[in-house]
Parts: sequence; structure tokens; C-alpha cells
Amino acid sequence: MILNFDAMDLTLLEKFYGGEKAVQAKMHVDEHNKIMRSVLEPGASVGYHTHETSSEIIYVLQGSGKVLYDDGEERVESGVCHYCPKGHAHSLINDGTENLVFFAVVPNQ
Repeated sequence: MILNFDAMDLTLLEKFYGGEKAVQAKMHVDEHNKIMRSVLEPGASVGYHTHETSSEIIYVLQGSGKVLYDDGEERVESGVCHYCPKGHAHSLINDGTENLVFFAVVPNQ
């Protein structure tokens, strides 16, 4: 199955999980996975949340930022993958000066 993100509708997720500003997302959602290409503009974030029933894989395509992960902080930039296993918590924050573009997969587990 081909997923053409350029042909998908843009969804604005305002203050996603209590984050700042909006996540600009193009998503494919089915009973097995949520697959998305998303953009955080400078100052935007995905709020801190726990993956109770799923994990999440985030691959940064462009830009840089930070991930709050459990009790720590990790820097992310283009070419870096962040993995949040089921039962763990994280937040993604664009603290840079350009858009943070990322690809994410959240499998139903």
C-alpha cells in the first residue's frame, strides 16, 4: 500500500496532549497503526504523555528539537530516530528556529 502524504488532507492538532501551538499532521489511521508526517513550527510542541497501550517511533526528517523522555531529555535532529516504548512517557518540542518535520508510527498493540 502506498501512502502519499502530499495528497492527504492536513489536520491541525491544536495543543496536542496539552502542548504549545499546533501539530500540522497528514495521517493514515486504520485498525493497526497511526502513520503520520507532521510539522511543528518553532515554539510548538506535543505535550508530555504516557504510551499506556502503544509505542511510538519518531524519525526526524528536518529541523531539530528536544524530547522529554521519562526523567531525561534527548536532542533530536534530522536523521535521528526517537523510540518511546509502551509504558513510557515523552514529549516532542521544537526549540529551534525552523520547522521540525517528522515521520511517526504508533502501532496498535
